[in-house]
Amino acid sequence: MDPLAPFREEVEKGVSAAMRALGAEQDMQMETPDPAIADFAFPCFPLAKAMRKSPAAIAEELAGRIPSSRLIERVWAEKGYLNFRVNQEELVRSTLNEVMRARADYGKGDDKRTKVLLEHTSVNPTGPIHVGRARNPIIGDTLARCLRKCGYEVTTEYLVNDVGRQVVLLSWGVRNIPPEEVTPATDRQKDDHLLVGFYQKANQRLETDPQVEELVASLTRRFESGDPEVVSMVRATAERMLGGIKESLDSINVALDNYTWESKFILNGEARKVVERLKAVPECHEESEAFYLDLSAFGIHGRDTKFFFTRADGTTLYTTRDMAYHLDKFKRADLLINVLGEDQKLGQQQLAAALKILGEDKAPECLFYAFVSLPEGRMSTRKGRAVHLDDLIDEAEERAYEEVRKRRTDLSEERMRQIARDIGRGALRFNIARVQAEKQIVFKWEEALNFEGNSAPFVQYAHARCCSILAKAGMFERVVDPGQLGDPYERKLIRILAQYPTVVRDCGVKRRIHLMPAYGQEVASAFNQFYAYVPVLRSGEHQAARLTLVESTMWVLRGVLDNLGIVAPEEM
Repeated sequence: MDPLAPFREEVEKGVSAAMRALGAEQDMQMETPDPAIADFAFPCFPLAKAMRKSPAAIAEELAGRIPSSRLIERVWAEKGYLNFRVNQEELVRSTLNEVMRARADYGKGDDKRTKVLLEHTSVNPTGPIHVGRARNPIIGDTLARCLRKCGYEVTTEYLVNDVGRQVVLLSWGVRNIPPEEVTPATDRQKDDHLLVGFYQKANQRLETDPQVEELVASLTRRFESGDPEVVSMVRATAERMLGGIKESLDSINVALDNYTWESKFILNGEARKVVERLKAVPECHEESEAFYLDLSAFGIHGRDTKFFFTRADGTTLYTTRDMAYHLDKFKRADLLINVLGEDQKLGQQQLAAALKILGEDKAPECLFYAFVSLPEGRMSTRKGRAVHLDDLIDEAEERAYEEVRKRRTDLSEERMRQIARDIGRGALRFNIARVQAEKQIVFKWEEALNFEGNSAPFVQYAHARCCSILAKAGMFERVVDPGQLGDPYERKLIRILAQYPTVVRDCGVKRRIHLMPAYGQEVASAFNQFYAYVPVLRSGEHQAARLTLVESTMWVLRGVLDNLGIVAPEEM
């Protein structure tokens, strides 16, 4: 249950009655301002034109028509806003009772009875995950966690691109180039790093040897015709590469439910069915024996209006197989969400148009993200090569270890390393998730590992402090007594804890996952203020109530960190 729900309903009921009394029918949008200003607010500016009055005058009239009640403590007008302060004692009681009842399930929404298929990561199995794409698995996994918390049935999926010239070329290289001729891309003993050298060498051969080019083209055609030998060769190479990629994802606590192989749609004939259906539509045209759709009627202009779905040799393109994949996904879920780089916007627009031409009334919802970059001259490997997610993880852990070593000389080396892993990997996820997906990120270590600011360590440390206080307290009676929690710092913290279900809902339903890190930082800051100015242990008759507040804060911080895929440590 959302502890703010009864208060929100009471406010909305009062506003509706006051609006009817003024003869106004227009809906007003509720806002949730900074708790220091008000608990709820309604801007009256949209009403000014219809009511022919100033927003300030409208707010004053509405405020005069809404009486206080058991749940509403105060109603007032200020600068064109209609503001509400809820009954603080009722809010304390409602919030803490709900947190202590639900514990780890606090903030969880009702079952939406909606199946969501969320595709994310899906990097080509031709090399390690590059730092630029590091946002994809973090955004996708965080969104999946938030949607599940909202009550959706979520399945996460990775489309493995094991079809096409790149993967066939890599497979040919692994089979035909002697290992001694290959310079490893890195010194890591992971298949995704070890195999890159074969791809690079094979690509050099392709560019200089026409026979290799023809051989790779022949293998691609054999693959599409279902030749068991070629299919087996390519699958074996792609699985090795995917194994290394999975290790990287596991390092940042990302696990996907399904891995769907693109070749499935060639081998089961679905891609060919899409080709035949597309050839039958009026928008289909032929150019140099290749077939395309004319998408000019769908707001796509220039040369991009030609959406090719076969090559001149009759083989399918990624676009064709992606259509078959989406037609398959539509059968398995009520809602499709794709997490994609911003460079995929045109492709998704073309895909949606092509699906519409086939008579599909559904389209995938796309969450696009801008890429991650590092400050110039600050490559984590300092070797001038491409930086991978693995490099970012290693450096995060090493920098976190240096911080832990300075602060916790009492711990064993093994324990320091474990804490550093939790902090470093959490810092990486938090620092990427906290920025809106469409905004570019320049990853800065001084921000990611800041123990005093908007960072994972800051939130993790607040959780660890809660655990430490509760451990020192030992057994205690859970007491929810508004009369014993009247300090302004206590009330501020409780108001923020009450907002957690709303934040979960906004992160999932509105796909705004950047709100979760911001909320975590707000909870941690409010808790630190409370801890600094309000005694908890040895506080006499207030101790049990304050320990209950500490435990409530712990559950909320733990929930926030879990939604972000970050370990909630009990010590730091």
